Amino acid sequence: MSRGFLVVLAGLALAFAVLTGLAVEKGILAPKQQTVAIGGPFHLTGTSGRPVDQGVLKGKWSAVYFGYTFCPDACPTTLFALGQAEQALGARAADFQTVFISVDPARDTPKVMANYVRTPAFPQHLVGLTGSPAQVAQAAHDYKVFYQPAGSGPDYSVNHSSFTYLMNPKGDFVCVIPYDTTPKEIAARVEKAMSQGAGAQSC
Repeated sequence: MSRGFLVVLAGLALAFAVLTGLAVEKGILAPKQQTVAIGGPFHLTGTSGRPVDQGVLKGKWSAVYFGYTFCPDACPTTLFALGQAEQALGARAADFQTVFISVDPARDTPKVMANYVRTPAFPQHLVGLTGSPAQVAQAAHDYKVFYQPAGSGPDYSVNHSSFTYLMNPKGDFVCVIPYDTTPKEIAARVEKAMSQGAGAQSC
């Protein structure tokens, strides 16, 4: 198999990942009767340095977001909105958590993640996860998330999908929450899903 063919094949795979991520973000791949699997088993590392798997999603409604701590805009904006939505849920916030998965494992060590998730404006129930490059890549693949480092040197950035997945207490996909959804709208979507019970598949 020639090197040129492999380059073309890699390019096509990347394009497919981008298109899939855009389709999910726009809701094309997230109808009420789901036609694509979102999520799956993962093996990552928590802020304590201990292994964390998909079991962290069980028993709570989870807003899953992939980003990185050096992100200048989309990540803090999204986490701030989720923090405001958490407050808007009132007593129901006890059953809601945000799971922030880094797509920059080279810089986002457990210690860095631990400091980041303690940001006062972010959700109080915020779980930070990182891992090896292979572990992060597998989780991103299963959640149909695109990401790619851009630039060079210590200040490189990471281009990535900027939508949030709502997962039910069984750890199953419920719906996509697009970027720039207001805190009030996020809370309304979560409450709608909660009203359907733990097996909800739409919001």
